[in-house]
Amino acid sequence: LYSHLSLQERKRNRTQKLNYYTRSYIIPREMLDQQSSPSYRSLFFSKADNTIIPKKASILLPVMLVLLFKDVSSLLPTRPLHRRFGATKSALSASSIPSWKDLVFATKCEEHELPIAVDGRSYSSDPCDGNKRPTLYRERHGWCPYSERVWLALEAKGIEYDTIYIDNIYGRPSWYGGNTPQMKWEDGKVQSESMDLVREIDRRYEGAASLYPDDIQNEVINKGERAFKSIFPKRSRPSSRAAFLFRSDGSPLWKNEFEKTLKETDALLSEIEGPFFCGNRFTSADIAWAPFLERYAGQLPCLHEGLNPKCSETYPYLSKWYAAMETQVPAYACRVRGDPSSWRKVLTMAGFGNAGNVPELVASRMEELTADEKTSLSGEKRAEQQKLWETYAASRPYVACSPDHEAAAILVRNREKIAKDVAKNGPAAFDDLDETMRSLTVILMSDDSFSEAVVKACEERRGDEIHSLATFLDERMCVPRDMGALSAACFKQF
Repeated sequence: LYSHLSLQERKRNRTQKLNYYTRSYIIPREMLDQQSSPSYRSLFFSKADNTIIPKKASILLPVMLVLLFKDVSSLLPTRPLHRRFGATKSALSASSIPSWKDLVFATKCEEHELPIAVDGRSYSSDPCDGNKRPTLYRERHGWCPYSERVWLALEAKGIEYDTIYIDNIYGRPSWYGGNTPQMKWEDGKVQSESMDLVREIDRRYEGAASLYPDDIQNEVINKGERAFKSIFPKRSRPSSRAAFLFRSDGSPLWKNEFEKTLKETDALLSEIEGPFFCGNRFTSADIAWAPFLERYAGQLPCLHEGLNPKCSETYPYLSKWYAAMETQVPAYACRVRGDPSSWRKVLTMAGFGNAGNVPELVASRMEELTADEKTSLSGEKRAEQQKLWETYAASRPYVACSPDHEAAAILVRNREKIAKDVAKNGPAAFDDLDETMRSLTVILMSDDSFSEAVVKACEERRGDEIHSLATFLDERMCVPRDMGALSAACFKQF
């Protein structure tokens, strides 16, 4: 049984040995009661001198189990071989809620090695010293727009890299010097300044389309950071949590100041047939603007009535740019983009721009916007997102096959930390938190991974608690820190 495996394969499958050796030869449930039928026997056995022998030595284990036990369903994995990260229905009985072991297997969340992504404060020295891959040092919560620029460039180019999270608020690790973002290249050289890093990423790595195309290079530079510095409000703080929203005294900018910025941005986009800043190609000019316009889309509607950067009537070209970024740039839409609800959450931090508590009117607007985002997606919209996701996941084997499967995989991977957080900060005690978490995971994957009977059992046994848990996780989640916007949206559907 072991001889045909390489050492690397043995290590990769060390936690799922039984599944690995039996899943290719799994005995269908409907055949369990037909062990004496000729068709069944001919599939597994041959005769020689009136002696029954296995056709393949490699299927000896399942054959022995069939012979020794009348019903082997409790001993063998009952699901057929999944497609990557789960794609076939479970044959679990209707009364059972899958165990964590079942869910690890269904999500395939431990099958592929994840890129290194660790908190720098957990180490006494740089954990990526001597690394052969480039390393991004970025702000740990995903709040810093300058870190987002570099992160987006790396993802858009499809580069393999590692990440060290730096806490800019509660203290950077003693071994780290300077601000965020920074890059350590394969040659050990360390570099900073966001757009300088974007330029260097494009210079060093081929593959995806250039972020500085030769034929429009000057236009890219002029419409990128140069135009951004000229148009965005000058008498405002470039804060990471509330970028270009507040004055130095903590009070928000006037509505007409924001409108001026949005109109000038819309005019810049109208200069060339878009939808991007430099035409129909995504370039570094879009990377320079994206983190800040993304935050404006989530935060400006809270500050002033009727101020919506995505309004197609008021800002037609800017509206098309938002749509293009969210539907034509897979790396941005699936992983790097933050969602509006997260940007509203961080807007309430640090005393609302150091001006005191969030005004009641602003708080009420936030509640209205949050309710609007919980509407269900149409089938057409869901299909569009799935197509975009498949493009993103195609070159990343550690990413699940759909946004909801990715949400489930993250839930399984981080189940112990999530359970501790729920116990400490969550709603009233759950009757069985572990079972509720497992049930939520099943329902997230219920499109094609588990039978309707299993999903129904989860809903009947833990329905109200599943809703409470999903609501709590949605409120606690920060996007893109915890997961991408498309996966995070799955929790809002509950």
